[in-house]
Amino acid sequence: MLLRRADILGVPAMSPTSLKTKLSRWENGREAVSEPYQRLFRDVYGRTNEELGFPPERVDEGTDELRARLAAARTVDTETVSAFRQQLDYARHVDRKFGGVTLLDQLRGNAEHIQGRLGFSTLRGQREALATVLTEVSALAGWEALDRNAIRQAWDHHETAKAAAREAGSPTLLAHATAQQAFILIEIQETEMAVSQLAEARELAERSAPPLLRAWLAAAHGEGLSVAGHGDDALRAFDTADALLPPDPVDPALPFLFLGGVHLDRWRGSALSKLGDPEAIDQIGNTLPRLPPDFVRARTGMLVDLAFAHAAAGDRDTALDHARQARRLATQIKSDRQLRRLGRLILPAGATNAT
Repeated sequence: MLLRRADILGVPAMSPTSLKTKLSRWENGREAVSEPYQRLFRDVYGRTNEELGFPPERVDEGTDELRARLAAARTVDTETVSAFRQQLDYARHVDRKFGGVTLLDQLRGNAEHIQGRLGFSTLRGQREALATVLTEVSALAGWEALDRNAIRQAWDHHETAKAAAREAGSPTLLAHATAQQAFILIEIQETEMAVSQLAEARELAERSAPPLLRAWLAAAHGEGLSVAGHGDDALRAFDTADALLPPDPVDPALPFLFLGGVHLDRWRGSALSKLGDPEAIDQIGNTLPRLPPDFVRARTGMLVDLAFAHAAAGDRDTALDHARQARRLATQIKSDRQLRRLGRLILPAGATNAT
């Protein structure tokens, strides 16, 4: 923890091995804690020098710390931002394939690191570049937190993403973070509030956002409407998404969006399942074999949707089979969100759960 804070604050620190030795000497009283490390202990524990048993702080401590943070922020260059983005791209790949069980703490640390640089950057272009990466990192961290059922943490990450998008001057990123945050409202059953927020996100993107994002936002709105039981409006939103989807649904500026190929089809199938529409069975069943193998999280959600669709149709055995497959995958990727959904599944013919 001390070394992470040192990196964020731009405070020079010794190696982990040397620090372990120093900690032992400090704890045994054989050596006084030096001033740079007093600063780190204050930052980590949120206590004053007096509360920690250190000598009183120097009067100019605030000035020294500010200068250190400004100096650390000045080290940010194009290569630094590129390194942050490479870490983010790798995290997205791992998330799709293995879930976020190993990612959430890493993403939180990256977000803190970027915020530490952004908060003390004085260069205009540098601030926008850092804010753009912070938006994407925080949005992914928020999605991971939601999947792990850390609801408040998910909300706070999205608030950070929205604030960073405003700092970056990006209505596109702001619209995406606003829409994604609405799924937290769906998770806590504030569905009408979620529908309103999704509509707001579409308005944010109406003028300047690329067609791919506008299509994604329409589909997201469609899912929210389906959860709220507004079937006709939901299907119209998906028709709009289909009409907006560009022929080449890959945008290097929007690496977090997947809507081409099977993805819009599976999303529509999910909405049909939530509406209790029997067409969901064919829609999802025909799409599932075409899903790329590395989209394990998406596959898990589709199997859950299929379990609900077959249960609604009265097919206990098929619903139970899909629920068991979904539970295995959800357990594998530690998706508490999908496991919670499965816990709400009511099977026909007297079955009570999907175990």
